[in-house]
Amino acid sequence: MQIILNRRGLLTGAGAAAVAILVGASTSASTEAPPETTAIRLAKTTGICIAPQYMAEGLLHLEGFADISYVTTEVGYGQSEKVARGEVDFSLNFAAPLALAVDAGQPLMILAGVHPGCFELFGNQSIRRVTDLKGKTVGIQGLGSTPHLFLTSMAAYVGLDPEKDIDWLITSPSVRPKELFVAGKVDAFLGFPPEPQELRARNIGHVVVNSAVDHPWSQNFCCMLAGNADFVRDNPIATKRVMRAILKAADLCVSEPERVARQIVDKGFTANYDYALQTMSDVPYRKWREYDPEDTLRFYALRLHEAGMIRSSPQKIIADGTDWRFLNELKRELKT
Repeated sequence: MQIILNRRGLLTGAGAAAVAILVGASTSASTEAPPETTAIRLAKTTGICIAPQYMAEGLLHLEGFADISYVTTEVGYGQSEKVARGEVDFSLNFAAPLALAVDAGQPLMILAGVHPGCFELFGNQSIRRVTDLKGKTVGIQGLGSTPHLFLTSMAAYVGLDPEKDIDWLITSPSVRPKELFVAGKVDAFLGFPPEPQELRARNIGHVVVNSAVDHPWSQNFCCMLAGNADFVRDNPIATKRVMRAILKAADLCVSEPERVARQIVDKGFTANYDYALQTMSDVPYRKWREYDPEDTLRFYALRLHEAGMIRSSPQKIIADGTDWRFLNELKRELKT
């Protein structure tokens, strides 16, 4: 076993806990039929909270996949579009953009919740709670972007009218909202790892909402796993194997955070080891077994529906765009 793992470039120097996880995956896979395809394409974005997707590569080899590639995509709705078009087979993505994509009739299937707690709302001294966003300038990189959708959900939840009450400042593609916040040109922005870790290290601004600890955001997934609907329908064995690899990789983020942080830096998914390690500690990756992904979609779809951003009811979003069969099987299989 060690020779095979070393040849695949995943487990050199791995601890006993990581080996146990991978042996479990291999044992489960060996009792099933082989995947219908041995090629899998996953998304690569600027966010590192989706570390389970990056750490899944070696586990996917053990699941029978020979050709594993990462396709560079834009965070949020851009990910959904590439999955729907079949340019990417699977991707972790944020719940709100996924609800928007299903409402638009895009052919993708939401399969699991993977973790809550990756986004943080940063504000200046004039903002202490979400209601303080009224009349303030908030930086986003586009209407319909992930920060815009999550902030819209947050504003609607506390009774604000996101369209009328917030002054949205849309930045250019080359300027990130975090940079404008640091320069004092916007009052608030929503950050995803490693942005919150960077700002805390520089002691800039303060956290208004931390979705890892503040209700109701901490009680819902932010990142969920979605696949191309045609791929899921035509390749059920491969779909389950991909999901098993990613969910076991989420467990690895908890049991081996230092190794995960080092690997995603070494593979070029992010640059700073300390911020990557802090992300592994900040994001509650173990929650995929505990939370109900349907509750998350219902929660965000209702917020977006209230804000007029989607036409479909939460029930229709769930009926049209989810399939929990594989997750239910894997929860039983991976319950230890």
